Amino acid sequence: MIEATRMADQATYDRAVQHFGQRRIALPTFAELAEPQRIGAARVEGLKAVDADAAQGLNLFRVHWYNDAARSGLAPLPAHVVLPEALTGVAAPIIVVLGDRFPMIHAHKVLPAYACLVSRLVTGRFDPARHRALWPSTGNYCRGGVAISRTVGCHGVAILPAGMSDERFDWLEQWVTSPEDIVRTPGTESNVREIYEACEALAKDPANVVLNQFSEFANYLAHYSVTGRAFEHVFGAVQAHRPGLKLAAFVSASGSAGTLGAGDWLKEKLGAQIVAVEALECPTMLYNGYGEHNIQGIGDKHIPLIHNVTNTDVAVAVSDHATDQLFVLFNDPAGLALLRSRGVSDETLAALPHFGLSSICNIVAAIKTAKTLGLGASQALITVATDGAELYTSEFAKAKAKHFGAGFGATQAASTYATHVTDASTQHVLPLTEVERRRIFNLGYYTWVEQRGIALADFEARREQGFWRGLHAWLPAWDAQITAFNQATGMG
Repeated sequence: MIEATRMADQATYDRAVQHFGQRRIALPTFAELAEPQRIGAARVEGLKAVDADAAQGLNLFRVHWYNDAARSGLAPLPAHVVLPEALTGVAAPIIVVLGDRFPMIHAHKVLPAYACLVSRLVTGRFDPARHRALWPSTGNYCRGGVAISRTVGCHGVAILPAGMSDERFDWLEQWVTSPEDIVRTPGTESNVREIYEACEALAKDPANVVLNQFSEFANYLAHYSVTGRAFEHVFGAVQAHRPGLKLAAFVSASGSAGTLGAGDWLKEKLGAQIVAVEALECPTMLYNGYGEHNIQGIGDKHIPLIHNVTNTDVAVAVSDHATDQLFVLFNDPAGLALLRSRGVSDETLAALPHFGLSSICNIVAAIKTAKTLGLGASQALITVATDGAELYTSEFAKAKAKHFGAGFGATQAASTYATHVTDASTQHVLPLTEVERRRIFNLGYYTWVEQRGIALADFEARREQGFWRGLHAWLPAWDAQITAFNQATGMG
């Protein structure tokens, strides 16, 4: 496997230095994004005058979990909510870290987009003046990629299924250089292969560089170091108010599997189990299955190359019937009234608009995991709200019409809550044995070796945890290269 920290082309590197120097753009290190207090008072102060949704270079220093509610300054702790038993129906606290405070796209996928580009910039593998960055995605990652591209003055191309939410396309139309920079592929969430094939065709032009979140280890490493550390900080703060609380599990939908990298950090530091989640309508990990679904934010029908399968402890499938219907419950007055009657606080209710479809999927999976593992009040789970409800306004009306055509009132709210929370079953939850891990790992062969041409030896190397620990050494190497790059541009 290519050592991603070595210098690939000095001339490309030199052109990138010139590009950033002319634009007076500095690059944050991974250490600064993990611990933003390292960024420095001058830059933090300068950010107060910068719109968090503008394509301005300083916004790169907001690509972390510590933005405050106004997204103008730093918060001492990442935004989060602890969901109580009154909402979840389980005694185990479910901690949800909010991803919609990230700049430009209101979703945490801007972090892996930055990681994938910066690791290429500082090793001479991307010329921002000559190359076009191709961002294959099922929605948020390509938005993050286009945002980062425009911010640093390079050409970004979004490649995503045509069936994604209207809000994603509305955003992209405002940010791309031209309409041709939005490539719509057939299908919806489950149609990842079609995205790959579009990239393969475009990559025949050497000016096009594919930054594939499903196979770029910078995605995994950004979440391991930045997200993992932030979530450890959140858990420590919650634990301080609940002596004796242990972190039992980290729960995240697979998607590109990048966010699951945070689980490696939390298992290493706190002993948490890692729970990987997928759509029941497309149960690749659980049943070698396939199908279509509407849990936007999850791309599937394959096992991502950057998924550390042999360190994963539990696989869970959640139906899009649950996510669609709970999305209505969480955003309709009748649903809020029901939750309030159950004793859910106004503070918790105020957090519900921070939960998009994949966020709700993660919460349902955490509930199912808590029930399956028999977790109690001293055993917490932590998960992520990758984006908020604002990205799914159009989906709200569709879900309401599809599932509650006759109207959504008190009766429908009570039935929805009972079905998907109170009576949430432990079906489709699989604690992974060594045999199951081997089976899931082997599924990746067909995508990466047969279809995408990864060398078999490189594919097999990923079975061993030593491989993943070896990747961690790339982080300080990249940080040293980012520091040297900033010095070369005059921005150090």
